[in-house]
Amino acid sequence: MPHGYPHGLFVDDDQTVVIADYYNNRIIQWKNGDTTNGQVVAGGNGEGNGLHQFNRPTGVLIDKETDSLIICDYGNDRVVRWSRRSGTTQGEILIDNIRCWGLAMDEQRYLYVSDTGKHEVRRYRLGEKDGTLVAGGNGAGDELNQLRSPTYLFVDRQQDVYVSDSMNHRVMKWVEGAREGIVVAGGQGEGSSLTQLSYPNGLFVDTLGTLYVADSWNHRVMRWTQGAKQGTVIAGGNSPGAGANQFHYSTGLSFDRHGNLYVADNNNHRVQRFYIE
Repeated sequence: MPHGYPHGLFVDDDQTVVIADYYNNRIIQWKNGDTTNGQVVAGGNGEGNGLHQFNRPTGVLIDKETDSLIICDYGNDRVVRWSRRSGTTQGEILIDNIRCWGLAMDEQRYLYVSDTGKHEVRRYRLGEKDGTLVAGGNGAGDELNQLRSPTYLFVDRQQDVYVSDSMNHRVMKWVEGAREGIVVAGGQGEGSSLTQLSYPNGLFVDTLGTLYVADSWNHRVMRWTQGAKQGTVIAGGNSPGAGANQFHYSTGLSFDRHGNLYVADNNNHRVQRFYIE
């Protein structure tokens, strides 16, 4: 799947992939079986702050209930919603004044958004503007109650929030209602050993609590089992490059229900799909 600079991505139950195409200021959709071109489903009208435009979108998800896309419009400091119905030419602002990077939705349809400016994650009922703090919010730092430039998120069925705490080179888990997080990957400084991460981004956690993370500046995807002190490399990790076994800044990450792993391979302008045993 060729792209501009793909960042966040989302895969739905029928293997439709939507991708935040960062520098092209648009959202692209690929349906299962498409081999040539994706379809622009939001934006694509140049960089700007009009409701028909984006300025460097970083994250996207599909809200099935309303058949719409919810998008982090990072450069415009807002979260917007675009209907997926044909003929839609602009979005509506859900949340503004937020330096949003990543988002997730739980089974109760609460929306979780990371704010890289305030170093926090908030949970919103759709339609509310202020939300509730669920992670960070104590300024930038590396204490357990702090984050530093949180990027992508994953929320499990217990409403526990996993956060890529990118500039602390770690992934944090904040249990529902907690005042501080738990380090579940990295946290040993920036580096490329199996105990370390370098600017982690996209996340996925399976039902066993196994964490998959795009370890961006190490150009790899790692798997950390619950409670592990180190991870294993399951894709990439072969220096930056454009080979089928290489990434050049792995960013967004997701799985489909058949166990295929999708990775936004940023500087190679592509999304890669892997089957993980």
